[in-house]
Amino acid sequence: MKWSEISIQTSHEATEAVANIFHDLGASGVVIEDPELVNTYRRSGSWDYCDIPEELETEVVTIKAYLPVDEFLDDKLRIFEDQINRLAEHNLDKGRGCINCREVMEEDWASSWKEFFHPVRVSEHIVIKPSWEEYLPADGDIIIELDPGMAFGTGTHNTTAMCIRALEDVIKPGHIVFDVGTGSGVLAVAAAKLGANSVQAIDLDAVAVRVATENVTINDVARAVKTTQGDLLTGVTGKADVIVANIIADIIIKMLPDVKTRLVNKGSFIASGIISERLSDVTQALMDNGFVIDKVTEEGGWVAIVANCADQ
Repeated sequence: MKWSEISIQTSHEATEAVANIFHDLGASGVVIEDPELVNTYRRSGSWDYCDIPEELETEVVTIKAYLPVDEFLDDKLRIFEDQINRLAEHNLDKGRGCINCREVMEEDWASSWKEFFHPVRVSEHIVIKPSWEEYLPADGDIIIELDPGMAFGTGTHNTTAMCIRALEDVIKPGHIVFDVGTGSGVLAVAAAKLGANSVQAIDLDAVAVRVATENVTINDVARAVKTTQGDLLTGVTGKADVIVANIIADIIIKMLPDVKTRLVNKGSFIASGIISERLSDVTQALMDNGFVIDKVTEEGGWVAIVANCADQ
């Protein structure tokens, strides 16, 4: 299958807005190449081995998304450029605003990850490693093997890592979990390996669902994880002890009424994919919907929130 890789050089402050534009155009996710994040991982010692040089220019963030090459692509590109040029109307600096497109095959895109994706410890117990690399686990390590494919997630970005640490705090054996916007399935796999009895992993994009299903199989958690194609919580049945959504602020705010009806009493909602500037918007929306904020974590300009469903 042929895909068009659309990339833009933008600013930190415009990152979420650009991601939202891509989402509205039908991209199931984005790749965010944040030089500050790369430098953070280099200095933290999280990578056992890294040949990526220190990034000197940290103000430019490159965001990529993949759209199918079809009869709608040209119109989507025109809309994308128009929306980028209108960011100033919302007091957002688009940065350089340089947009590039190139055609890629799915197999080429997936294989390009192998040059840069190495084992990374993302929480006290969880280590994410590519399936093609060897890793000697320490006592207590929980290993997640991951092939990101076209679903745009290695689990090492701040937002995903914060979600995994939050899951490590709240998951109890036997829990039911909904992972909304599962992408590569890394959060669903983490929830199962942390003891969840049932995990529903939902994504709107069929490619993401396929890749997530493959990663569920690779990690031997198919007994607990069911991957389904769907729009947020639409069509999901039953209630969960934990709902996790690593998406963007506007989508999180939109889905809050459904989240509340799908959580058990005092269940936990983990939300990330939120830039720091949108924290107040999301926390206010949570409180307006009857949630109690339990914990807020911030890393690299991104925020994760753990909120509890108040007595109903």
